[in-house]
Amino acid sequence: MYATLPHPLRALRARDFRLYFAGQIVSLAGTWMQQIAMAWLAYRLTNSALVLGLLGFASQLPILLFAPFGGVWSDRVDRRRLMMATQLLAMLQALTLAVLAWQGLATPALLIGLAFVLGCINAVDIPARQSLVVHLVGDRALLPNAIALNSFMMNATRFVGPALAGVIVAWAGEAVCFLLNALSYLAVLLALAALHARPGNGEAKPALHALRDGLAYTFSHRDIRLFLLLVAAVSLLIAPYVAMMPLYAKTELGGDARTFGLLVSSAGAGSLLASLFLASRVSTDGLARWVGRAAVLAGAALAAFALNPVPALAYPILMLLGFAVVLVAAGSNTLLQSWVRDDMRGRVMATFTMAFLGIAPLGSLAMGSVTHVLGVRPALLLFGTLAMLAGLVHRQRQRRLSRTT
Repeated sequence: MYATLPHPLRALRARDFRLYFAGQIVSLAGTWMQQIAMAWLAYRLTNSALVLGLLGFASQLPILLFAPFGGVWSDRVDRRRLMMATQLLAMLQALTLAVLAWQGLATPALLIGLAFVLGCINAVDIPARQSLVVHLVGDRALLPNAIALNSFMMNATRFVGPALAGVIVAWAGEAVCFLLNALSYLAVLLALAALHARPGNGEAKPALHALRDGLAYTFSHRDIRLFLLLVAAVSLLIAPYVAMMPLYAKTELGGDARTFGLLVSSAGAGSLLASLFLASRVSTDGLARWVGRAAVLAGAALAAFALNPVPALAYPILMLLGFAVVLVAAGSNTLLQSWVRDDMRGRVMATFTMAFLGIAPLGSLAMGSVTHVLGVRPALLLFGTLAMLAGLVHRQRQRRLSRTT
C-alpha cells in the first residue's frame, strides 16, 4: 500500500517517518492553537503592541541562547528519548496555561514567563527534531522529500490551527485552546514510543569542545554560512510580523480573534503551497536560486501588505508572504541537510534553528518598539524594505560565489 505512494509523498514509505509524521501533525496543530490563544490573551489583557513584542521575544530568546547546547546534546544522546522528555515538559507548560486562563489568573508577566519556559524546551527539542528526520527515512535519497513533507506538516497545521483557535477563542475562551494543545502531545509521544530508530552517536567530547567544533565547521563552510545569514535576515526582519497581527486585525481591520486567526491562516496557506512545491521537486538542483529570489519576494510582500489600503487584499498578500518565507526557510534547511556531515548534523541544525527562530525575538522586540512609536503600517513597511534589500545583497553574493567555483 505505502510502496505505491505518489512521488511527492515518497518519504512516507518509511515506517518510522510515517509514524512520526502522523504524531507531529496532531501536536503541531495544537501548538499553533496555543500560539494564537496566547497572543490574543496577552493583547486582550493589555492592548499593547509592546507586550506582543515581548511575548514573541520571551518565547524565542532561549533558542538564541541555548540552541547550540541543544544541538550538542542532540549529537550525544538518543534523540527519540530526548524528544519524549521535551514533549512531556511542553505538555505540562500547556496544562499550566490552561489552569491559569480557566481560573482568570493569567497576567502579562505570567504569560511572558511561560513563553520563556516553552522557549527553553524548544531550544533542546527543535535541533533534535531537525536532526532526527534523516534517521527516520533510512534512504538518504528520501531526505529532501522528508524535509519538504516536514515543512508541509508544519504549514498545514499553521493553516488549520490558527483558524480553529480563532473560532474556539471566540466561542469558549483561550483556556480550551491551551487544554487541547496539552492533549495533542499524546499523539507525538505515542508515535515516538513506537519508533524502531534509536538515533544518537554518543560522542564523548566535552560539551564545550563539541560546541566549538560544530561552530568552526558551520562557519568554515561558505555555502552553509551564506544561507544561514540569509535565514537570519529573514527571521529578523520578516518573521516578527506575526506578533503584530492581533494589533493589525483589531485596529486596521476592526476584527476580532477570528480575523486574527484568518490572517495567520492565510500566511499558512501560502506556506502550504511552498511546502508542496518543495515536495514535488526531484533534487536540489536550482534550489539555491529559488531561495534567493524568495527572500526578495518576502520583503516585497511585507512592504505591499503595509501599503495595502484594501482590507480584502490583506489575505492574498499574506499568502504570498507565507509562500516566500517558507521557501527561504525550508529550502535552506534542505540545502544545509544535503551539505552537512552526519556527525555535525545536530550542531549545524542547532545553528540553523538559532538563525531561523533564535534571531526572531530580537526582531519581535524591535518591531514591537517601532510599532509602539510609529504605528503598525510604517513599522511593517520599514522591515519589509530592509528584508528586500537583504535578499538582493544575498543574490549578489551568491552570483559572485558561483563565478569563483
